[in-house]
Amino acid sequence: MSEQHAKQQEATFRSLTEMVQLAQKHLERGDWDYLVGAADTEASLRRNRAAVESWVFKPRILNDVSAVNIESQLLGSAMRIPVVLPPIGSVQAFEAGGGISVARAAKDYGILQILSSSCSPDYEAVAQGVPGPRIYQLYLTGDQDWMDDHIRRAMDAGYTGFCLTADTQVYSRRERDVMKGYVPMSGRSASAANGDFSHQASMTWDTIAHIKDTHDIPLIVKGVMHEDDAARCVEAGVDVIYVSNHGGRQLDHAMACIDALPQVSQAVAGRVPVVVDGGFMRGADVVKGLCLGADFVGMGRFEGLAMAAGGYAGLMRGLKILEQEIRISMALLGAPDLASLNSSLLQRAQSLAEPSVLSAFPLLDDY
Repeated sequence: MSEQHAKQQEATFRSLTEMVQLAQKHLERGDWDYLVGAADTEASLRRNRAAVESWVFKPRILNDVSAVNIESQLLGSAMRIPVVLPPIGSVQAFEAGGGISVARAAKDYGILQILSSSCSPDYEAVAQGVPGPRIYQLYLTGDQDWMDDHIRRAMDAGYTGFCLTADTQVYSRRERDVMKGYVPMSGRSASAANGDFSHQASMTWDTIAHIKDTHDIPLIVKGVMHEDDAARCVEAGVDVIYVSNHGGRQLDHAMACIDALPQVSQAVAGRVPVVVDGGFMRGADVVKGLCLGADFVGMGRFEGLAMAAGGYAGLMRGLKILEQEIRISMALLGAPDLASLNSSLLQRAQSLAEPSVLSAFPLLDDY
């Protein structure tokens, strides 16, 4: 039996804790650390998780929650759950199918994938292999003409949105990788190893204006953490605001995404959808993000863990359990639909455990 087939066979885990256990079992140390690690002291990663855990629910009673509706739309695509699959570079390190396995799962489950330009197969191969709506995220490693060419090609391939990541002006220093001499799979080609970040570093508001003036495709800006930048994005015509600190993998000691979210949401004022990621691992976490102003929650490490646990089948199984957790949390919170979620259902409280990338799974070592 091939290793990939073995993963598919094992994608019958009963809980998200078992999903994480399988992922760690299947990955080599370097790939595992790449998935769970972050920049420098990893403070931004821990802060993301600490902040999510510091919000607690104030449930309401005697609301009819016999049917909990969590469906919505994003950029014209129906969304079965309020979750997007974020762009993950080197996703092929977690399962050989890489971006195309994620594309199949997203399509079959009924949510949107944001495909990273740093994973394989490339965006045109993924679109050919799995036709359907999805978003393409591009790191700028070429000039404006190069960028325009890739946007046009993505549009021709059927992509329904374009995502520009704005928090990777330079590549961060990730000590787990440095100490082992680990090179991510997306950086193992000669061209990638000598990656030129000068174009990424030189992005300005003029880049946003050029994209909006030149291309007829919805634009998502990822990496928004300041409310003033969120307001300026909306004024510049950006179609989706994506709150993210890159999972703690870029700027060390950045504030937690869920803490930036309320002010960003207030600045956006419902004019465009808001996506947030950063430390969201469970269904209850998703509900917290929605209560604080997000329309959708991105779950990058969740995606990587599910892929490592069982590829396409693992991601489908993980999403099913996640959906169950979202529905149960909303029913017990007294919220029959997404419109019922608001900040009055939350308050701050002291965290119960030392935050870590996997502190959402306290039973990991018990079974």
